[in-house]
Amino acid sequence: MSSVVSVESAMVSAQQVFGEISPQFARLTEEVLFGDVWQQGELSLRDRSLITVAALVALGRTGQLPFHYQLAQTHGVDSAQLSALITHLAFYAGWPAAASAFEAMQPVMGSVCDDESKEETASCL
Repeated sequence: MSSVVSVESAMVSAQQVFGEISPQFARLTEEVLFGDVWQQGELSLRDRSLITVAALVALGRTGQLPFHYQLAQTHGVDSAQLSALITHLAFYAGWPAAASAFEAMQPVMGSVCDDESKEETASCL
């Protein structure tokens, strides 16, 4: 789980998604956002992922969530932690925002319950 791999993945993704439409936006995403901001040492990559997912959920920006769910997983955040984050945000950002975030999470992360915890937990995604 190297930070270099995560940054390189983000850069490739930026080129694929924005490169043809807006080369400048793709370049800024690569060089400034992931090349500089995400690399500053005051916050860990894990913390930055949690903060980013929280902001996207609160703002209802579900289109960006699948990428950031995967990036968070690369940075050591598991499905159960993302589920807890979104549930917590439901009370601050609104129930519909949380419900939409869970809908975006399902295809990317699957269920937060593994085979063992399904019997112990009443609610699984």
